[in-house]
Amino acid sequence: MCSLGPAADRPRRVIAKVEHHLGELFPRVGFIVTTLTGTNRAVVRFYNQRGTAEQWIKEGKARFRANEVRLLLGVIAYNVGNLRRRLALPLAIQSWSLTSLQQRLFKTGGRLIRHARYFILQSAESKLTQRLLAQIIRRIERLVWHPT
Repeated sequence: MCSLGPAADRPRRVIAKVEHHLGELFPRVGFIVTTLTGTNRAVVRFYNQRGTAEQWIKEGKARFRANEVRLLLGVIAYNVGNLRRRLALPLAIQSWSLTSLQQRLFKTGGRLIRHARYFILQSAESKLTQRLLAQIIRRIERLVWHPT
């Protein structure tokens, strides 16, 4: 046996909800089963407002979740960048901010040329010198774990 709570004792009624939409030949018909009292128009208005409020709540939750994910990704990116800055960069540029690193080192245009036995990195004029790049690569190589 199913229990409907305190509303089970009150009489229920069925209200037809008819909506006419522009460009549609036939109206949309729906039914509301309710224990609310009041005019049919007032009950339909109440349920329409309730549905609109529930849509706003649903949208708000989705936006909140998207913002939460974006924030978490930003935190992870910052921490990875900061870790990379501390572990892989030479002392001369460890004090640079993450924005400076991004703009001066990683957002520099360039081209990688592949030959049979070697690669050549041609980069646009930037703060990334050949000596600095070699230091960064050596420090990264030292971080790599080599199983024995």
